[in-house]
Amino acid sequence: MKRCPISYETCGNADYSENGLRLLSPKLDHLSKFSYSAEEQRAEALARAVKLSIQGVQPKLSAILNIRDSRFDLVDSGGKYILKPQHHIYPQLPENEDLTMRMADAAGINVPLHGMIWSKDQSLTYFIKRFDRAGHKDKIPTEDFAQLAGLSRETKYNYSMEKLILLMDEYCTFPVIEKSKLFRLVLFNFLVGNEDMHLKNYSLIRNNGKIELSPAYDLLNSTIVLKGGAEEIALTLAGKKKKLSREILIGYFGKERCGLNEKMIDNNLNALKTASEVWFDLISISFLTNELKEKYKNLLERRMRILDF
Repeated sequence: MKRCPISYETCGNADYSENGLRLLSPKLDHLSKFSYSAEEQRAEALARAVKLSIQGVQPKLSAILNIRDSRFDLVDSGGKYILKPQHHIYPQLPENEDLTMRMADAAGINVPLHGMIWSKDQSLTYFIKRFDRAGHKDKIPTEDFAQLAGLSRETKYNYSMEKLILLMDEYCTFPVIEKSKLFRLVLFNFLVGNEDMHLKNYSLIRNNGKIELSPAYDLLNSTIVLKGGAEEIALTLAGKKKKLSREILIGYFGKERCGLNEKMIDNNLNALKTASEVWFDLISISFLTNELKEKYKNLLERRMRILDF
């Protein structure tokens, strides 16, 4: 029996469940296979790169959901979705990112609509709905922390978490609330082995007159992809990028640098602990290979022990 790559529900012999399709649009009763193979998607991403504002290591495409024809269409501008095909070197990045985003959602971390779609070669392509777009043409003011810090794509790792907090104090409408969100996100990324949260993977957004952290994005277990990378965090914390401890992450980062009180610390820890009870189930039913599932679970167990979960 198949499992829907959008909702994770079983869906019989269909490619998608009814609930999965409704998440995309209540008007959809089916979704055609994406008309590009993984290789063709990577070629399209390369050809369109100069026209798109979305860049990075992973090939990315801009798309709209064509409800009339029940399919995703590629566009050079005005896209409402970002698509990420299978990588030619790193295995199962779409499956990894989709799973990790689901785990973040279970922990109460705000994430955009996301999922995976079947391509014509039966490969899975990850999709995420853009949170910086509204209506047909309106853009919601959003800036990543590299822009706020005056740094570039080439220097996005040349920063510290301590200095990132200072930017939040300067720009956020309610800094303490946003620093509490950041604290949970940083702990989550440590637990799931996301060692690539550089400055361009954090953003501020203007929402209902408030400047706050944007929904989370680009979350994945990079440690199992990179086969046990040497670092645990992309931006230095207490001068370190590895061998992080509970005291550094909670005592130093949460209490001292973010200035969170005991109640806020406990609320965030309890949210992560509660979510951890369903994380292993999500990994088990995910689209990762059995080998990567085991690696993901083993890493998660080790990191949970470090935080005394």
